[in-house]
Amino acid sequence: MYRYLAFAFCLLMLVVSVALARYWIAWDWGVVIFAVLCVIGVWDMLQARSTLRRNYPVLAHFRFGLESIGPEIRQYFVQSDLDEVPFSRQQRALVYQRAKNQMDVVPFGTLHSTYRVDYEWINHSVAPAKIDSHDFRVLIGAQSRQPYSASVFNISAMSFGALSANAIRALNEGARRGNFYHDTGEGSISPYHRERGGDLVWEIGSGYFGCRDDAGRFDPERFAANAADPQVKMIEVKLSQGAKPGHGGVLPAAKVSAEIAATRGVPMGIDCVSPAAHSAFSTPIELLQFVARLRELSGGKPTGFKLALGHPWEWFGIAKAMQETGLLPDFIVVDGAEGGTGAAPAEFVDHVGVPMHEALRLVHNTLVGLDLRDRIKLGAAGKITSAFEIAKTIAMGADWCNAGRGYMFALGCIQSLSCHTDRCPTGVATQDPRRWKHLDLADKATRVHHYHENTLRALRELLAAAGLNDPSQLGPEHILRRVSAVEIRSLASLFRYLEPGELLRQVPDHAVFHDFWADARADSFQPPARIKALRDSKSR
Repeated sequence: MYRYLAFAFCLLMLVVSVALARYWIAWDWGVVIFAVLCVIGVWDMLQARSTLRRNYPVLAHFRFGLESIGPEIRQYFVQSDLDEVPFSRQQRALVYQRAKNQMDVVPFGTLHSTYRVDYEWINHSVAPAKIDSHDFRVLIGAQSRQPYSASVFNISAMSFGALSANAIRALNEGARRGNFYHDTGEGSISPYHRERGGDLVWEIGSGYFGCRDDAGRFDPERFAANAADPQVKMIEVKLSQGAKPGHGGVLPAAKVSAEIAATRGVPMGIDCVSPAAHSAFSTPIELLQFVARLRELSGGKPTGFKLALGHPWEWFGIAKAMQETGLLPDFIVVDGAEGGTGAAPAEFVDHVGVPMHEALRLVHNTLVGLDLRDRIKLGAAGKITSAFEIAKTIAMGADWCNAGRGYMFALGCIQSLSCHTDRCPTGVATQDPRRWKHLDLADKATRVHHYHENTLRALRELLAAAGLNDPSQLGPEHILRRVSAVEIRSLASLFRYLEPGELLRQVPDHAVFHDFWADARADSFQPPARIKALRDSKSR
């Protein structure tokens, strides 16, 4: 009967409160409180949906309450400064300090164990370099009619709808001040992207938002009209994103506001569907033809695609299509499985897609092996917040980096993990005007600008210490990793990097290329015949 002690206590206190309220008016509150608790207890015992509430009336609600604030308790009181879930307190603090233009130096010593496996660092030089400017840039689309000089650190794809109006405004104003780009996300170009005039990369997803006809198919005339905007600097076809690759999406009709409907070119009152696959192409060759068509329709602006790597033969099929047709994207952005999202199924967030480091190496290696790397620029995204992470990613093969959640922290995000509830406490990831209107545009835009500026200053100092003058000089030999208690390896010696043109001569001694390169096809994303045969034999 101990299960009912809390309910019995409430009943007893209700009786006591009623008796004492006759003499002391203050006890009227006790009557109200314990009466409500008694009603809750009675309802708990009568309802049938929760066994826990029937067995532990009243008391079960305390358990539910503690469980609901468990993430906050762990974040503020339990986790160490280095626990990355998904970003550590140290990572967030660094962004906050740089965004607020505060001192970001560290006292006493590192919190990292320099002798643990996987600890990484960059070696310094006894002859440090002197670098005058931290405005490191990458020329993208050098062969196109309107090439673009991009910063090495930009804002990753985040749509209006996922982020609030003021969040979009602040990000774009920060990008304008810092002369770096702001990716629109697949939700298209909203009025809030246009207000401040910052550079935009227009992401085209499978829903073709902003360039679709009434049936949801690609509309070249609508695309050309939007792409002609001088604020749009590049066009990016989204094949997949890291947090939920191979998964479409649905924005419920109730959330399709007049603004979102106008921005995306969809009707109000109807579910807004992002299909899992594109309808404008179905093979690697058709993908490259679509990219070339968008480049022409945009007036020659750099055009490429973003993908989270999955089946290697699909990427190899795209690479072979480049080799066979001569149709090349101006750039490719590699999105890692550790990338963020407003909402995604747990299995997709936790167990689908290739992490960014492995994906970037494979894409870089393939382009080097085909002797195409100097003609195609590579961007990369996936939990990048600091100058060291930028340096490491560039050393592994990228030309520049994008960040989404890092810039969200600069806006004031506290990692409350409520992006999908529309109750973001900081007004960043919500469409509730009662919340996002309190996000101060001027202050947050300044923070976004400062975060970019101070991170690139830190990158300049890092490069100078290593004796380098530009991020493009970074290579895998510059990043060291402890692989055991007694062994240290550079990334260059730890991983197999292909030689220029190696794939044109032979299949390299590399497991993934050995298993999938020969059978990959430029005219199909389907698995090689031997894999299909193996699947068929298992199904019989």
